[in-house]
Formats: sequence, structure tokens, C-alpha cells
Amino acid sequence: MKKITNICCIGAGYVGGPTMAVIASNCPEIKVTVVDVNTQRIADWNGADLENLPIYEPGLKEIVSAVRGKNLFFSTDIEEGIKQAQMIFISVNTPTKTYGKGKGMAADLKYIELCARQIASVADEEKIIVEKSTIPVRTAQTIKTILENTGNKIKFQILSNPEFLAEGTAINDLQNADRMLIGGDHSTEEGRKAIDSLAAIYERWLPAERIIKTNLWSSELSKLTANAFLAQRVSSINAMSAICEKTGADVDEVARAIGADSRIGSKFIKSSVGFGGSCFQKDILNLVYISASLGLNEVADYWEQVLLINSYQRRRFAENIVTSLFNTVAGKKIAFLGWAFKKDTNDTRETAAMYVADLLLEETADICVYDPKVSQSKMYSNLEHLGTRSNEENEAHLKAVSDPYEACRDSHAIAILTEWDEFRSYDWQRIFDNMKKPAFIFDGRNITDCKKLTDIGFKVYQIGRGCNIASV
Repeated sequence: MKKITNICCIGAGYVGGPTMAVIASNCPEIKVTVVDVNTQRIADWNGADLENLPIYEPGLKEIVSAVRGKNLFFSTDIEEGIKQAQMIFISVNTPTKTYGKGKGMAADLKYIELCARQIASVADEEKIIVEKSTIPVRTAQTIKTILENTGNKIKFQILSNPEFLAEGTAINDLQNADRMLIGGDHSTEEGRKAIDSLAAIYERWLPAERIIKTNLWSSELSKLTANAFLAQRVSSINAMSAICEKTGADVDEVARAIGADSRIGSKFIKSSVGFGGSCFQKDILNLVYISASLGLNEVADYWEQVLLINSYQRRRFAENIVTSLFNTVAGKKIAFLGWAFKKDTNDTRETAAMYVADLLLEETADICVYDPKVSQSKMYSNLEHLGTRSNEENEAHLKAVSDPYEACRDSHAIAILTEWDEFRSYDWQRIFDNMKKPAFIFDGRNITDCKKLTDIGFKVYQIGRGCNIASV
């Protein structure tokens, strides 16, 4: 087993930054360098104001403050980082393809390939390469082929070490991981030593029994499978929420009842306006593409249905707003509380808020957004990505403010799209007094007290509950 004293991570995003910070914190003898081509992102990681790190994650700034400049470094000098490191983590973006074969479904591996080619051209000694990005099955073979046939013909060991982080709890998920998966080549002594070298790093703070060692392909597929299963649970309870609303059942009571079954469990059966984030949709699309490519069309159809239910839930939520507001929201102010795809993160990738906003903007509503961690420019970028209308139209009908009470003032309705804890403690009487009447609340996260709000005078809609309103 090779003792690792120098690590480089290519990619300073939601996975690379927090993961490397935790490794540096637990392994003070290892120099950890995070490199990225984005100069502004690196500048933000190195900035004096820890409140403005590029990634918001509870507990992250405290760790960065303690180890940055000691054994944790952020740099744009990618080549130097590669040269010095014994172990290189690849943690770059793998978005869904927007062009060519597999468009809209397959993972785009161009950044992975660029990393592999750069490593091959710069490396002058053997190194361990660790896949940290979410990637399709057998991507390791692609990396291996590039490394073996380009550059200086150095021998590399390829490992798969997928992340299983939930944004908003990523630091705790790293510090107290329920499992750490490492895939590698068990058939050679060099492969086994590489696996043990990475395992030894995690064993600095995790019990050895939590580290699972598999072959490369099992590790790569496990990541896609985990996200697919979790998303499936969300879509399943969301499908039931529509039935609950029609029958008078309470989706939270249903979830509690089935969650008490030890065979099912209580996690990820919380109904909402829909799942978002960087992984669920992308990974399921990838799984659908892989299944179809292998001729497993029924398997592809099965997993695609999970995404269709998610889209249905977002569309159903937006359409209920329009229907409840007398079948028109044209020119009406709709307040959005929350834009991030979940609380305790500033990540907006595939956030339900942008899809609900997009549908309401098609109805020419005026949307005013408050989110404690998401900037207006990021909101515009999300809507631009959807490509439904011009940037000018989006900017004319959607704006963000820094005060939630200002967002709600003179609005016809409030839509809660993120479950930020602060929303629970607002002065709802004050908000009601300053809204147009009738005043509607559409709680897409079921975090408010329906009876309390109804007693104030609000007309309340909650996902999968009997206190819903369809019209007045």
C-alpha cells in the first residue's frame, strides 16, 4: 500500500470543495490541492469573507477556516497540482448531453475526457486516479484507455469512489458516512494496493467496516442505482399525494403509516412539489439511456416513469395556482418563498422553483422571489437554461428581493418552493394584512400550519392534504 501525502482534486464544485476540505481536516499530514479552470470560483474559495464561499453548506466555512493555507489549497494551476499529486480525484461536471447521440439523456463526458488527457500529458510518474464525478458504467475504461494511449505512457490505477452526499447535510454525510464505496481492480496487486491506499485515508475517521470495496463497474453502477431508488420513492409518494387530495386522505399520515413498516422505512417518503438537484434527474436519464442502449426497453420505460411523475407534480402545482386564482394569473404578483432545490444549499440545478416559475411566466404572471442564499442572476440563468422565452421577458416578469415581507407585499398568492426553516417562523398575520384578498398560500413543502393560516384568513393549499382549496 502506498502512503498518500499529496492529493489533487480537479473540480472545485459542490462535491470537490467539501470533500477535499473534510479530507484535509481529518488528515493533516496530507497536502490537499483543489484546482479549477474557473478563476472566479477559486478566488471565492480563497477569499477573506468565508460567508461568500462559492458553495453554501452548513459547517463548511468552519472547516475551510481551520485548514485553508495549512494543508488545504485552492489554485488555478492545474498542471502543477497534477504533477505534485500521488492521487488525483476527478470531480468535474457531467451534465446531460444537449447535442448529438444521447441528447437529453446520456451523460456528457467531455470534461472527464479533458481531465484524463491533461493528466496523461502532464504526469511523469505513476498515479492513482479516482473517479468522484457521477458517471455512467464503464467510464473507468474510457479514462484508462486515454491514459494508456496518450502522454508519457505512465502506468495509472483507476478507482471509482462515488459520492453519496445530500446537499445541506454534506459535511455530516462526509464526517459520518454510513458507507464509503471504493471500486477498483482486484485482479492485480497494484489494483489492490491502490484500493487500500484510498481506504487508508477514509479510515482516518471512519470505521473500516463502513468502507465497501467492489469492482469498478459495481461501484459506478451503485451510484446511479442509489439515486434512482431514492428518486423512485419521492415520485411514488408524490403520485399518492394526488390521490390523497381527491379522497380526503392526508399524505403525511399515509407516509407515517407506511414508513413504520420496517421493510419500507420512513426516509424519502416526504411529499413535495418535486425533487431537484444535480443528481436525481441526470442519473435516471442516464440509466434510461443505458437501458435502452442495451435493448432493455421495458427497464428504460420503468425508470423514465419516475421522471414523468416528477414533472407531473411540478405541473400540477403550478396549474393549481392558476385554477385557484380564478383561472388567470396574468399581471398578478405571485410571491415565491425559496428558489434553491432544498434548504441549506445555494444549489439551484433542476430546482422545482424554476419549472413552476416557467409555467407561471407562460401565463404572464409577475413573480417576486425571496431566497436567503440564491442570487437573482442565478435565477435568470436557470430560466435561460430552459429556453422557453427571451432573457428580456424573464427579467421583465421575475425579480428577487432580499426581504421576504417585501416579496409577499401586494401579492395575490404565495408559493413555498423551498423548506427553509425561517419560513416557519414568519409573522403570517403581517403578511396576510399586506396581501391582496383573497390571500392564497400554496405550500409546496408542507411546512406551514394549515389551521393557523386558515384561521388568519388565508386560503391554503398543501400537497396531499385535505385542507386544500381548489377555488373560492
